[in-house]
Amino acid sequence: QVQLVESGGGLVQAGGSLRLSCAASRRTFSNYDMGWFRQAPGKERTFVAAISWSGDSTYYANSVKGRFTISRDNAKNTVYLQMNSLKPEDTAVYYCAAKPTVVAGLVPFGLNEYDYWGQGTQVTVSS
Repeated sequence: QVQLVESGGGLVQAGGSLRLSCAASRRTFSNYDMGWFRQAPGKERTFVAAISWSGDSTYYANSVKGRFTISRDNAKNTVYLQMNSLKPEDTAVYYCAAKPTVVAGLVPFGLNEYDYWGQGTQVTVSS
């Protein structure tokens, strides 16, 4: 069982930046691939970014590529999402998720591939 706790959300103006953090409870954090997803009001939860257990492989949704950066610190059991050049359409609840690594270097990006989820953190971008 892995417990995930997100933090770092808030209200920011368009063009601004935020850094989300997701702290994992499990000491074997480095055995998990990690992902970020988001869900806007009235919409389905969608993929944002993912990172392999080692941090060597990352994958991004086209809508955030070049603006968001996912990273991880296995010594701190934490994954981050640096969000720059934020747009109003980035407004959503952001969730982190964990999946035990099956194939090293293969970054999962499907919603149903992840086993553990955090409670989410709200990001609101004003125009």
